[in-house]
Amino acid sequence: MTAIGIIGAGAVGQGVGALLVHTDWCDTVMVSSRHGRSADGLVTDLEDMSLVSASPVRARRVGLALMKSCDALVLCPRAAFINGHATDIRMAGLTANGLLIRHLAQQLAGFSGPVVVVTNPVDVMTRLYAEVSCSTRVWGIGSSTDTARYRLILARKVGVPAQAVQGHVIGEHGDLAVICASSTTVYGRAVRVPVQAIRAEMAARPGRIAAGIGRVRSGPAAATVAALALVLGVTDGLIELSAPGDNTYLGMPLHFSSGQPTVCLPRLDAGENRDLAAAEVKLQSAYHHLCSTLKEMSAS
Repeated sequence: MTAIGIIGAGAVGQGVGALLVHTDWCDTVMVSSRHGRSADGLVTDLEDMSLVSASPVRARRVGLALMKSCDALVLCPRAAFINGHATDIRMAGLTANGLLIRHLAQQLAGFSGPVVVVTNPVDVMTRLYAEVSCSTRVWGIGSSTDTARYRLILARKVGVPAQAVQGHVIGEHGDLAVICASSTTVYGRAVRVPVQAIRAEMAARPGRIAAGIGRVRSGPAAATVAALALVLGVTDGLIELSAPGDNTYLGMPLHFSSGQPTVCLPRLDAGENRDLAAAEVKLQSAYHHLCSTLKEMSAS
């Protein structure tokens, strides 16, 4: 059986914990947070869930040092900051969240298991954790949620079940996400995709969720647990995760077999290739800006 460590007991951490309680491959959920009270609260809540549902999964609050005994880690802490961005909203926490992720990478250096990063801007945070910790098994959630939203929205527009749509969203988990319209199919056939209308609806969706329940939680939590099953070799399959490309971390489709990933980049047309290159440049720039800022803060 398997122990999963969750660092961060906020909305996504709560969702991940609840889903893990109902898996048949996890036996222990270890929770840590900057504020021990939130970790205590989540563990107590998960204990109640396990008892009511007759689940054998047990939850424990632990310190960061014990997280190294886990089989895999989920990083979903969120710093306290005011997000005043009307666009590029996920970039608003770049420095504040970067401080948290760098600290965790330093504290958890030497952990050799897979790590799934949820904290935004997720592509930048995934690269930061991987490079500071020197871990080679780090992936970020983001494009998987984007892809699910894309398939759902397109399915509704053409009047088919979401399962009939095959297509990907790659690149940045943010304003420069790349909708792979040229390779999208419905029931195996090419389809005309109203890219701008779908992009607008995808951009509005997180705000609609946050306006109603405060934080986006269930979608990223489900994507995280699906990713854990794949990176641990519990199941095989395809998922869109932030992973190392030529110059930075980008969302891309990965096929996992026995826990080992293979990049399965779809065919891109000229416009999609330009969009992917633009996302790469943006993420490189954001990462270098973050590293420069963190270096200045350490020196002061």
